[in-house]
Amino acid sequence: MEIKVQIHRTTSENQDFQSLVKKLDAYLAVIDGDDHAFYDQFNKIDALKNCVVIFDDKSAVACGAIKPLDKNTMEVKRMFTLPEYRGKGLAVKILEELELWAKELNYQKTVLETGKKQVEAVALYHKCGYRVIPNYGQYAGIEDSICFEKDL
Repeated sequence: MEIKVQIHRTTSENQDFQSLVKKLDAYLAVIDGDDHAFYDQFNKIDALKNCVVIFDDKSAVACGAIKPLDKNTMEVKRMFTLPEYRGKGLAVKILEELELWAKELNYQKTVLETGKKQVEAVALYHKCGYRVIPNYGQYAGIEDSICFEKDL
């Protein structure tokens, strides 16, 4: 399957972004099980100003977002690729675009949290140059969380 990748910067008001996030939430509800409600409270999208959607032709197939954590740091949120598009480098493209956008906005680093059970995500972040850091903020002390950072 050849993908005609188009990267679109948008906000969380974008319907394609919202549709992908609904699929992400359904996926995470299964992966996180009983812990889903805890994580879900930190993943609201109503005010995200920096979202990326990747399209294959006219279909939205992957997304991600960044939001300010402090004056130097953007937090990566809502990374998702449709299952049939995984393994094609789209998540790497999303991360690269989010990192570029954060740099353009004069942020010095990105951080993120993912679940230890999401082995593909953990592998992706290692591959993209992220390093494990102590769990920050609301994730401090949460055993199933793993946090990463990357200098931009």
